[in-house]
Parts: sequence; structure tokens; C-alpha cells
Amino acid sequence: MIDPKLLADHNLTLEEYKRIVSLVGREPNITELGIFSLMWSEHCSYKSSRAFLKKLPTKGKHVIQGPGENAGIIDIGGGLAVVFKIESHNHPSFIEPFQGAATGVGGILRDIFTMGARPIALLDSLRFGPLDNPRNRAIMDGVVAGISSYGNSIGVPTVGGEVYFDDCYSKNPLVNVFCLGLVEKDKIFYAKAEGVGNPVLYVGSKTGRDGIHGATMASAEFGKETEQKRPNVQVGDPFKEKLLLEACLEVMDKGLIVGIQDMGAAGLTCSTAEMPAKSGTGISINLDLVPQREEGMTPYEIMLSESQERMLLVAKKENVTEVQKIFAKWDLDAVDIGEVTAGRNLRVSFCGETVVDVPVDAVVNLCPVYRRPSRKPAYLQAVQKLDLPPLAGDLGAALLKVIASPIIADKEWVFRQYDHMVQTNTALLPGADAAVLRVKGQKRALAMTLDGNALYCYLDPRTGGAIAVAEACRNLACVGARPIGVTNCLNFGNPEKPEIMWQFKKVIEGMTEACRIFEIPVTGGNVSFYNDTEGLSIHPTPVLGIVGLIGDVDRLIGPGFKEEGDAVVLLGENRDELGGSEYLRAIHGLEKGRPPGIDLEREKAVQEVCIQAIASGLVRSAHDISEGGLAVCAAESCILGRTEIGCVLDLEDKARPDALLFGEAQSRILISASGTHLSKLLDLAAEKGVPAKVIGRAGGKELVIRQSGRDVVRLPVHRLFLAWKNALPEALSVR
Repeated sequence: MIDPKLLADHNLTLEEYKRIVSLVGREPNITELGIFSLMWSEHCSYKSSRAFLKKLPTKGKHVIQGPGENAGIIDIGGGLAVVFKIESHNHPSFIEPFQGAATGVGGILRDIFTMGARPIALLDSLRFGPLDNPRNRAIMDGVVAGISSYGNSIGVPTVGGEVYFDDCYSKNPLVNVFCLGLVEKDKIFYAKAEGVGNPVLYVGSKTGRDGIHGATMASAEFGKETEQKRPNVQVGDPFKEKLLLEACLEVMDKGLIVGIQDMGAAGLTCSTAEMPAKSGTGISINLDLVPQREEGMTPYEIMLSESQERMLLVAKKENVTEVQKIFAKWDLDAVDIGEVTAGRNLRVSFCGETVVDVPVDAVVNLCPVYRRPSRKPAYLQAVQKLDLPPLAGDLGAALLKVIASPIIADKEWVFRQYDHMVQTNTALLPGADAAVLRVKGQKRALAMTLDGNALYCYLDPRTGGAIAVAEACRNLACVGARPIGVTNCLNFGNPEKPEIMWQFKKVIEGMTEACRIFEIPVTGGNVSFYNDTEGLSIHPTPVLGIVGLIGDVDRLIGPGFKEEGDAVVLLGENRDELGGSEYLRAIHGLEKGRPPGIDLEREKAVQEVCIQAIASGLVRSAHDISEGGLAVCAAESCILGRTEIGCVLDLEDKARPDALLFGEAQSRILISASGTHLSKLLDLAAEKGVPAKVIGRAGGKELVIRQSGRDVVRLPVHRLFLAWKNALPEALSVR
């Protein structure tokens, strides 16, 4: 009988073990058990989420590759395609923040260039506990340093992202990294092992003992023993990765290989199992030939190591010498360690003995798929009920407090550590609604964004999931981009808890509806479960990475007001909604109420007006109204221009004043336009059935907001700027 502790150490249940025995036809040895442990882990197999992920729309006329490969691919015309993907490195970043984040960047870069694409941009979504806790501060500092060290060293710009803070992330930081690359359509490569007898080449860094059971670690809750898991975290070398990137792209460009796979999560195990599984073949390898940087490594350690900067290639025999010459030129190993076989087994030898002989289908495709119990959480009844607190006495002081809150305040102190101009494609600096990248030699440009409001999803998972998609698309609309594809990173607690599965199911429902309305395919992504420590789960946190296309980069605009006297126009309608707002959290300490409602068809129409107005040159600025509401959006529009330009807003809405200023009603964009283009803009909105109203004028040095003729806010723009920069002490003390 199998030792229960051995199973527990491999995060396998007794039922799963019995299934393995049935599929293999005998008791697995320790190396085979380790292989199944990795490949059947939640992180690799998606055994708790797969049934729900199938509901997401994945097809579209421009989709070249959807879910199932290292990254998704969308045709953008002109013989080019974009390759993009998002991944999480949450658990490793808690244990070892610098290396956890750095290797997260390295892993997502390999996912992109293994498809034949050159990575051109990175975005990251980071979530931490409050920074007044020294442990949270240390984690954040390490994560940001790890991202900047790896990205800056390899020469791929980090062009934007998001940073959030909440108590629920104090012991579960989230580090989600998105990468986008460009590839010529006729030079795309896949993870396949075709051609019986073709050599299998190990390329890149040598194998060590770092990262063993990394994928298994990412598929379990943390207790108080996290320090013991430090050896599970990989160690990255961005300079080695740069060499690997160039060598791989060179052999792919010359057509010397048949297939390629990153040794990412699950290392050599993943690549040697998944490549033949996709091709209906088998693989035989000899571990004696695997380059190793440590002595005395066992087959178990070699197969399970997640040492970084490694790839597995399949090449034709006549090309092996040329491939090895190219990798030698880049000072990298390229060793023939085996061959593609006719049988459908993974066979591994070591010191003349067979140490692994298992069906690749059993490892990759026959993992159990669970439909875990789900139950509506009991907490919802309490948190959705909101008894509105008394009106804040001084709404100007409240605005200073809200705009200085960690979620909204300027993040330059983070992104200034990243090189966002390397490769010289960056058309909008970090801080805009979306990042924009030029496509050299073309008028077109690419836009990309990350978005997701976890508090909305905590208060109403289905609505929160829909808003995550809609707001990411709205970010793109504010730079004139039309969305073309989605990747997602779904961060949740323990799926064995029915309440967590209910949250997951509802978020997927909301995302699915929104993606269908916006007609954007999901090309892949990542599910990160078990974000629990000592029994406490994070808020459900879907992070949506959406890519958009801009027809003419010369029409590009940003979020800041540009000219004195320009009309300030509200697209969409204000509503009396305060639930789930940053105002409630920052001023009243409440995370309660229902999040704002959303009409997805109305949202799409509002965005279409903005996109067409920008393409026609009718507007000078556009900014999404989201966290902090209309008041924060107006303040940021004053701050983010070429110079600080104030504005006067006259609002006639009858709503409660703080709800009018700080409510986060959806489907709203604040734009500015010159008088010569104003009538055309309003006509365009009317044609689309979208409410559009002139609510003020840009100009002066103050932000003035009036409701029914009475000043409710009057603040110098520079004072708002100092609060936003967290350089105004009074903003931090207002209650």
C-alpha cells in the first residue's frame, strides 16, 4: 500500500493514485510519481477549472491560435500576428519576492518567443497588503525589483500595469505578468514532437536543484511553514535568457527545427510529455546526457527541476549540427538527449536503466476533471447591505484623501524603476489608460491593458467579472483602440471550498457574457487557485489582459486636458451608486454595498463613440471614469496634461453629492474637445444613441465642481497633484 505521507508530499489523493496505477498498469516508481504529481497539479492540469473555462468564447475570424498552446495568436493583417499571454507567479513571489517575480517575467517571455515571436512589451498586475506592514513593504520592494531587474536586463520594456493594495493580499501577494510579441504569420512555431526518429535537443542553461515541485507548491494552500518552501522557487538569469531568446529566434527564422517547448512549470517533465501528446507520438530521452550544474542529481530531481532559461527542441537529423553551431555561437548548450518515437510513451533512461515508462496521454490528457461543489458564500448578505454613512462634510478634503489613497495615487515610484522605452516602440508613457506600441513601418499601433477590480468581484462576482472585461475594453477605447483579443489570469482561493468555486463560476459567467458582447475571443490565460494562507482567502481577482488595434497612431491621444477653453464632455450618464467605491473604503473604511450595475450593450456603444471620435480627430483627451469616480477622473485629467490645466464642471444631477462625485457608475468617459469639433462629437453620440453632455470647460489653475450652482469642490490643481503624488501630508490625515 502506498505511504499516505508520500502521497501528501506529492499533493495527490488516494483516488488519484489509484487512477495513475490503472493508467500505467502498475505501481509507479518515485520518479513517475513525481511526474504525475506535477502534471496533475492544479497549476498544470486545470482540473478544477477546465469545465468552466470551456464556456469562454475562444474563436474568431482573426484567431490563429486559441487556448492550448504556450500563448494565443491573433492575426493583425499585413502578414503579422500578435502573440500574447498572462501568467501568475503568486506563491513563489510570497516566499522569495525578487526571484519569484523575476522568474515570472522570464517564464512569460519564453511563452512568447517559443511561438517564434519577438517579445516587445510587458505589463504587470501587482497586488499587495497595506504598506504600513513592514512584511508587505518588503514583499512589494522585492517584487518590483525582480520585475525591473529581469525586464530591464533582457531589453523588453515594461510599459504599464496596475498596483492594488488590500488586507486580503497581506499573505497572498499576486504577481501577474503579461507579455506581447510580434511574429510573421509564416514563421509561427508550436510545441510538437513530430517525425519518428527526429532528435530531441536540450538547449539553454544547465539543470540544477532549484524549483523542484514548484508547480505542486503553487497548487496548495500555505500554512506557517512557507520559509521551508524557499528551495521550490526558481532562480533566474536574464542575461542567459537574452542569449536563449536570440538563439531560438535564429534557428526558427532559418527553419531548422520542427517544434519547440519551454521548460517552464514542471520543467523537463512538461516539455517531454506535452510535445508528444500534441503530436500523437512518444519521446525517449537519456538523462545522462542532460547538462547539469550540480553533482549527484537523481532522475527525480532532473525531471522535476524548474531551473530557468531552458527549452526542448525537436529537429530533423540533418539540421542538428547547424542548430548546435548556432547555440554554441550564443554560448549555450544544445545537446541531443533523445528522439521522437512511434509509441505513445515517455521513456526515460538513467545509468543504463529505464526509470520512466508512462503513456504521455495519461500524464497530459487523462488527469481527472473535477466539478467541485459550489455554494453561495454566507458573507454576501452582510456585505451587500449598505447603510449609507453621513455625507463627508468637506468634499474637497475627501477628494484629496481619495486621490491620495494607495490604489489611486500616482504609481511613478513603481514604474520609474522599469525601462519602458527600450526598443523605441512605446508611444504612450505609463500612467495612461492603456499602453500603446508602434508597429514599426506602419500607421497602425497596438494597445494593451490589464484590469480587474477585486472588490467588485468580492461583493458580486458575476457583475465584477463582466466589469473587468468592460473596463479593460474602456481603457483601450480611451486611446482609440478596438479590442481584438483577451487573455486572463484568474486568481482565487482554495477550489476545494464550495464558496470559492461559486465565486469562480460566477466570475466566469460575467466574463463570458461580456466577451460575447464585445466579440473578443479568449486566446488563453492562467488560473491560480489556492491563494490562501492559514485558511484566509484572497478576494476573487480576475485580471484581464486585452489587446487592441489603433488604425492611425498619429491620432493617438492621452488622458490629460490639452487646451484652455476646451469643452469637457461626459459620455454616458451619472448614477446614484456608491457601493464598492474607493470613496467608501478611503473615507469611511467600508468595503460594502453592491458594485455599480452595468449594461454591456450601452457600454459597448459608449466605447464605440469614443473610438470613432478619436479616429476622426474630434477629441483632444479621453479618460475612463473608474475608481474614485467623476471627481478623481476630472482631477487626473487636470494633472496629466502637458501642463496643469484646471477645469470648471457644472453638474445638474440631483444625486447625493458624494455619490455624484465619487460613485463609480460604469459606461462613462470624460473627454475634452475644441469648440470647432464639439457639434460633430455630439452628433456622433446622438447617432449611436449615447448620452453626451457638455458639463464644463478646461482652463485656469483650479478644479471647480458645482452641483446645482453651488461649489462642492474648489481646489488648486497643484494641491491635487501633490496629494496624488502622496506629497501632501494633510491629504493623508483627512477623515
